[in-house]
Amino acid sequence: MYLGEASIEYQDGVYIQGYASIVGEKEGQGPLRSLFHDVENDPLFGGDNWEDAESRLQLRIANTTIREAGLELKDIRYVFAGDLLGQLIATSFGLKDLNIPLFGLYGACSTMGESLSLGSICVSAGHADHVLCMTSSHFASAEKSFRFPLGYGTQRKLSATWTVTGGGGVILGNSGGIARITGITTGKIVDYGCTDKENMGACMAPAAADTIAVHLSDFGRCPEDYDKIITGDLGSIGKTILLDLLDERGCRIEKQHMDCGMEIFDSEKQDTHAGASGCGCSASVLCSLILKNICSGIWKRVLFVPTGALFSPVSSNEGRSIPGIAHAVVIESLEQKG
Repeated sequence: MYLGEASIEYQDGVYIQGYASIVGEKEGQGPLRSLFHDVENDPLFGGDNWEDAESRLQLRIANTTIREAGLELKDIRYVFAGDLLGQLIATSFGLKDLNIPLFGLYGACSTMGESLSLGSICVSAGHADHVLCMTSSHFASAEKSFRFPLGYGTQRKLSATWTVTGGGGVILGNSGGIARITGITTGKIVDYGCTDKENMGACMAPAAADTIAVHLSDFGRCPEDYDKIITGDLGSIGKTILLDLLDERGCRIEKQHMDCGMEIFDSEKQDTHAGASGCGCSASVLCSLILKNICSGIWKRVLFVPTGALFSPVSSNEGRSIPGIAHAVVIESLEQKG
């Protein structure tokens, strides 16, 4: 049933039946290495260019996720997937040979939240027994598309985040499973006028704050009702802004908050400046650390809030502001009741 301003609660839950994450070499050198399903040391993933590399990454994630769920390609009704590149070319070229109906999505770095939201609506409504929700990003393809090709050797600002090479996939179904989705809150576009494409945290934090506040109001909950409230890729700067904005609303989440962009890399040993970003950031952390802790019972209920900066090379070069968006997904262990 729908709740409040922007939320849906699933009475019976939508079940997570399997998941997988694949990352690049730098991500595999971070603190979550042992939790990823695979670490690829070839940045091209056996391909000819950066875009081809990300397409190959997407295909590997899809096949691995389906296999981890104990399913076959024919069992998947729909795929909900996207990436950061123009016309979603990593997704369309990567998944074209699967021959599965596809919903191509663009929510920038919030795409994993969007895919889980739409996929869970589809399953809950009885339109599919199994759907695949996934996304990816690649450091080099993102830099080439949104900032500068690596060959330019430009110096990055300290406020910049490092786009994750990697991604994750989740199979959703209507029964069984290892965890469940019990609700979602769909984010609005929020624009505070930030124009700095090397400060994604500042661009996205207002949207994250709005979605979290709306979610808590819609569900009649407080931060203490969650073991963790996990944003996608705000990094150290965005985290500070988020906590300040929510504090202004009388909502304190310091004890529960965690940011995927601050978990995937070691800030002391790996030079990623303000942290990590990209579609693959929240997706790979979800499909490793987060779901592992939920399935093992360490966390009973989390609010997963991937965040996205909605801009393109054209809008950025025209000097336009960078709006943000964030989508919230409630994920619970099978033991959690109510």
